Amino acid sequence: MEQHSALSTQHSALLPGLRVGHHTDEQRGTGCTVVLCEEGAIVGVDVRGGAPGTRETDALHPANLVDIAHAIVLTGGSAFGLAAADGVMRYLHERLRGYAFNPDTDAALRVPIVSAAVIYDLSYKDAAWPTADDGYAACLRATDAGFETGSVGAGTGATVGKLQGMAAATKGGLGSAAISLPDGSVVAALIVVNAFGDVRDAQGRIIAGSRAADGSFVDTVAALSTTPLLRAATGGNTTIGIVATNVPLTREAATAIARMAHDGLSRAIHPCHTLLDGDTIFAIGSGGRGEIGPVAVSQLGALAAEATARAIRSIWS
Repeated sequence: MEQHSALSTQHSALLPGLRVGHHTDEQRGTGCTVVLCEEGAIVGVDVRGGAPGTRETDALHPANLVDIAHAIVLTGGSAFGLAAADGVMRYLHERLRGYAFNPDTDAALRVPIVSAAVIYDLSYKDAAWPTADDGYAACLRATDAGFETGSVGAGTGATVGKLQGMAAATKGGLGSAAISLPDGSVVAALIVVNAFGDVRDAQGRIIAGSRAADGSFVDTVAALSTTPLLRAATGGNTTIGIVATNVPLTREAATAIARMAHDGLSRAIHPCHTLLDGDTIFAIGSGGRGEIGPVAVSQLGALAAEATARAIRSIWS
């Protein structure tokens, strides 16, 4: 597998009110990343890939009761890795964080709302996955002072370009980007890139993907047009992530922003949203609950898509 020097550690900050923590298991080739919003934040989600591994995404649907979450978990290990969310639940429960379903009769009983999504990294090194203890450890490391990007956390076992199998793939990882507006509004993205397809820069050049024997990149979409129909999977995939803004939102607005953010995947990853990918994006409003109107929501969604594309490309920049 091709390694890339751009996967060296970098540091990013997401948004005020959100804390990010990683658990990285380099030896086994997996890990998890936790974004904590312990007081509760408005969260929406949009799932586009055909092979999702998720937890508590139905709870975020605008028609349902609870419109906040207390943490989002991005994790390796396919469906096994969802166990990391149990450790996040334990961390929040110990600190009396969660939704009070019966505040009049039992105010001390709170249920943390912890949503999660996974990538398939079981073919990277060992068939290993994060545990509940790993999710708890990521919470203990969570900070709002900046976090590592690259081959860390949920990006530890990520790879890109699986058309020719894992041996020809490029190392993937976790990237981030943020866009700030003159009024202090911010839209940021944290994305774990483990795609079947290629990653392209803003000029359309492949910067990560499947390698040919001479070391050059293979154009996956072009190759698919000259390849007989494939009958077997060539590796595990999925791009997952979070976009966040400090602007007050409703859950309907957060859901719309998550939906628009997927445009960033389609700009940077070719192809994306395949039946082999479980592409999932969460949108967090850390600025509280509020109506801002359809034009502002559309502006935030457009910027979320741009931040998503930049976060994906940042891994190799």
